[in-house]
Amino acid sequence: MRIPTVVVLCITAIFAKPLRSQTSTLEPMHVSPGTVLTFHLQTRLHPGAGNDVDVLPSGTVLRVKILDSIDSAVDRDGSEFRGVVVSPVVAGKVTVLHSDSEVRGILALLRSRNHPEGFRYELLITGLNDRGKNYDLTASLNSSFRETAEQPSAAADTDIKGGSRKDTAPAATKLAVPVSN
Repeated sequence: MRIPTVVVLCITAIFAKPLRSQTSTLEPMHVSPGTVLTFHLQTRLHPGAGNDVDVLPSGTVLRVKILDSIDSAVDRDGSEFRGVVVSPVVAGKVTVLHSDSEVRGILALLRSRNHPEGFRYELLITGLNDRGKNYDLTASLNSSFRETAEQPSAAADTDIKGGSRKDTAPAATKLAVPVSN
């Protein structure tokens, strides 16, 4: 009766693999107040009626000056931040978003198939107030939420980790397709 027990232990030892847990060395995100970041508008799944921003094409660039300090070591997933649009979004001769528009967003911890630790921090714009009109939208530092091997890092455009890059004369974002009002 001892032989089956020995056989079971040997087979278990042969097929056993050491378990490897994910490391928790997630790259932190630090953004100083005054830093100007480039966000890319994402397509919304359910555009709202009367939301003028929904006519903007996916990928529309929003240049935003961050007003709050953002530090992933201190701030939790879902922490809110504020910002101000620094360059207007123009379609033809119509200004769709003015340069003084207030921005609200969140620090999000997203699952990432391509990131070595399986997660990555992302700043997401969730809403905007342009001259008293509130708009719900989604914009991120990356041009797409789809994961590719060459996903651009947030720091590729701006020094996020500590510097305060300030543009002296931000140009307006011009859209190829005129927006009807």
